[in-house]
Amino acid sequence: MTTHNRLRELMVRVAHLERQAALVGGLEGRDLSGRDLRGMYLSKANLNGTNLEGADLTGVNLEGAILIGANLSGASLSGAILSGANLGRANLEGANLSGASLWRANLFRANLKEVNLEGAKLWAVHLKEADLRGAILKGADLLTANLEQANLKGTDFSGVNLVLANLTGATYDDSTILPSSITRDQLASMTKV
Repeated sequence: MTTHNRLRELMVRVAHLERQAALVGGLEGRDLSGRDLRGMYLSKANLNGTNLEGADLTGVNLEGAILIGANLSGASLSGAILSGANLGRANLEGANLSGASLWRANLFRANLKEVNLEGAKLWAVHLKEADLRGAILKGADLLTANLEQANLKGTDFSGVNLVLANLTGATYDDSTILPSSITRDQLASMTKV
């Protein structure tokens, strides 16, 4: 590769980084529905109230991002990094978060109806009062997760790790598939409806 070609390639990379930095700085409340955002680095980005319905965020780094009240319904977040992200009251209905990392994420009162969290890492995640009706959590790891008062009707917890998870006041029904590893104390703290 010639020096000229290397310089040209470097200039293209710098221009891409400048566009990405400008985009990240002004995302709050924007309509990014259906956008292909794969490969974006959105760590600590302010995405409060942003519409990301149906967006492709596969593998995106959203560590520490603020997504309070954001609309991520139907979005693809497979393999995304959402550790420490604040998704309080966010709408993730029907989103794909399979294999995502949500370590210490805040999903207080989030809408997670029919979301795919298969194989996701949800260590110490805050899901208090979250709506997980019909969600798929097969093989997910919810070590020390807080699911207090969460709606778990019809949720599939097959093969889920619930060690030290707080399920106090969580509601479930006959269609909920609970893992074999659930303790008697955890089950007694839940409400069957």
